[in-house]
Amino acid sequence: MSKRFDGRVAIVTGASRGIGLAIAERLVAEGAKVTITARKPEPLAEAVESLGKDNALGISGKADDLEHQAEAVAKTVEAFGRVDLLVNNTGINPAYGPMIDLDHGVAQKTFQVNVLAALSWTQRVFRAGMGEHGGSVLNVSSVAGLNPAPGIGFYGATKAMLAHMTQELAVELAPKVRVNAIAPAVVKTKFATALYADNEAEVAAGYPLGRLGIPSDISGAAAFLLSEEASWITGQILVLDGGSTLKGGM
Repeated sequence: MSKRFDGRVAIVTGASRGIGLAIAERLVAEGAKVTITARKPEPLAEAVESLGKDNALGISGKADDLEHQAEAVAKTVEAFGRVDLLVNNTGINPAYGPMIDLDHGVAQKTFQVNVLAALSWTQRVFRAGMGEHGGSVLNVSSVAGLNPAPGIGFYGATKAMLAHMTQELAVELAPKVRVNAIAPAVVKTKFATALYADNEAEVAAGYPLGRLGIPSDISGAAAFLLSEEASWITGQILVLDGGSTLKGGM
């Protein structure tokens, strides 16, 4: 595997498992030093162990906690000297059902984590040096933000805003900082279990490529957009869906 991230330092939020951990693994495999975050210290420590303590730092906390963000960025700079890459992977979907019945407090928290936290993480790394030496930001959106997504409609609405915010920041932060997003369909992770666990074969049958995604399907695309190979790409939302949206699905 190439070492295209030699000398690069990344922060990946929500990375103790699933897509976030897969992206962190790919970045480390290609030479990066990585800080990963998550709410729970125990699985975060296990993830750091798997990445290698010389390569990774784990900072536990809530993604939308401003003090946690400040601590993570400061400790990353202290440990590794800089921040070049940011992956805003953390996302929550605490409610399932019609949007018209959604509790206001649940909606507010979902917006705070899925949208505002991504903005404030980006602000912090930009002010911590990325704005001067350049870098790349990747937001993890969702195909639920592209079309109506019954049952997870407000989650989809937050991901639609995250995609739009990606484009706004791409214009504002150019030319030194590139900002892109990926929009996965259903990927086999603990987070998405409720969307496929009881009927995986039926769900997968709606995907032209005949299967659901796995985390490594996402990490390769993420690494490309973060790398210098994508140096002329910014403000784009790359759909990673096994072809499902071609048929109007998720």
